[in-house]
Parts: sequence; C-alpha cells; structure tokens
Amino acid sequence: MKVLSTLHIKIVFYFLLSGLLFPPLIHAEIFPDNATPGQLLVLETLPGNTVEFKKSTIQVSQNGVFIIGFGRDDSGDYPLIISNPISQAIHHIHVKPRTYKTEKVDGVPKRTVSPPKSVLERIRKETRQIKQARKRSDDRIDFNSGFSWPAKGRISGVYGSQRVLNGIPKRPHFGLDIAAPQGTSVKAPAAGIITLAEADLFYSGGTIILDHGLGLTSSFLHLSKILVKPGTYVKQGDIIAEIGMTGRASGPHLDWRMNLNKDRLDPYLLLPESDNKSKP
Repeated sequence: MKVLSTLHIKIVFYFLLSGLLFPPLIHAEIFPDNATPGQLLVLETLPGNTVEFKKSTIQVSQNGVFIIGFGRDDSGDYPLIISNPISQAIHHIHVKPRTYKTEKVDGVPKRTVSPPKSVLERIRKETRQIKQARKRSDDRIDFNSGFSWPAKGRISGVYGSQRVLNGIPKRPHFGLDIAAPQGTSVKAPAAGIITLAEADLFYSGGTIILDHGLGLTSSFLHLSKILVKPGTYVKQGDIIAEIGMTGRASGPHLDWRMNLNKDRLDPYLLLPESDNKSKP
C-alpha cells in the first residue's frame, strides 16, 4: 500500500472579538490521521498561529506552511498542538512501526568500517561541520513544489535497513542508495541553498548538503565531483554533482539522505510515482 508522502492540513480559527461572531472553536480538516516512520508531512495553518510538536515549537512560514517529520523508530500517538492567544486545538497522529531489512555489504574500505584512533578527531570535526550546515532554518518553502529523482539508477539500498559492513553489524542506513556509473549526473531534487560542499569527508567522501527551508535538508554522499559552492541557490533539476564511490562505499552510487532538524527522513516517500520508481 502506498503511503502518502505529503499532507496538507488547513486549520481555521474563529473567535469573538469587537462585537463580531467568532466562536472559540478550531475547525480542522485533517486527512489522514496516520503517518509512517520516515515520513515528512507538509501542513498549513493560519499565519500567526503557534504550532507545537514533539515538545518543540515548530517554525511556521509567513503564509502558514509548516512541516513535521517522523524518525525511523517513531511509533505511537503524537499530538499536534495549534493555538492562538484564545484558542487551542490538539490533533493526534498515529504512527505504526515499520519493519526493516538487514543489508549485508562487503568490500567496504576497512578503515571506514573500523576507523583507527588517528582519524577520530577528524571524524568529530567533520560531524560538527555537518551539524552546522543543517542548522539553517529560514522562511523559504522550496520543498513545497515537490521532489524529483536526483539520479537515475538501480535502488541498491533503502532507508532504515540494518547494515552489516564486511560482516560487522553497524548503525541503520538512513538514506536511499541509487547505483549508477561513476560520473552520472546528480540533480537537485528540489530547489534550495547549498550549505555544505566538501570533496573528502571521512565517511561520506564527496558531500553536499542542500537546504530546502524550514530546517529541511537533503544530503548527497560519495560524490566524485562537486559542481556547486556553499551559498549557491539551485533550482530543481540543476546538476550539482557527479556520482562516485568516495568515503565508505563499495561501488559507485548516490546516497541521498534527508533531515528535518533531528529527524532522519525517508527520501523514497517523497518521490512521485514514475517508471523509475519501483518498490524497494
């Protein structure tokens, strides 16, 4: 069953003010009531309303658009609270757990599977660099036009799978892997601003981070060539890099990841149905 990748919610407030009829009710048209781990929800409310989700205040754009997401292991009931100074509405979104595959990958460079002590400080430094690149959170909603495939190729790895590298169990995989020949073009799946462009990070090799607004980012890993610089605004479909096998990789492929603040999302759920999309 196909899982909806986006959700548009319109919440309208009516209240009594200056002799006008505004009942203190919040009318909500919400569909569906369920979500899945890894899913991004694109929502809408009246500008000026306050939105709370997962015990945090959510940024709302000037036109009332906001986004929330669910991580790999999220499950259960999640209240979405929308309020103004005199009214409040709580909508509950239920998340059913997903089951994930185990993927065994051999031929990965040994030093990237079990890093020597000599590179640990480098890894920590690069981790801080990546976190900084994902901190941008402005009012843009470049994601609102939808997402397209960043490259064409075989799906060789899926979100959430438990990884076993060279026989050693590792952390789950949080990206969508697209296998294609080295040098294959990588295109921006949606518009945004480049916040990181590095040719040689320890784990991810050639790496780009693209910010789509409101804290939503795409990351592109293992690139052989980077064609953009930080600060560049790119449009959907612009060529930004070429596929490679740099960093912790056993063959040429694109590892496409998405983050909404601290939540790691499943890019596959955002892609349109097309001839290039087969169920992983």
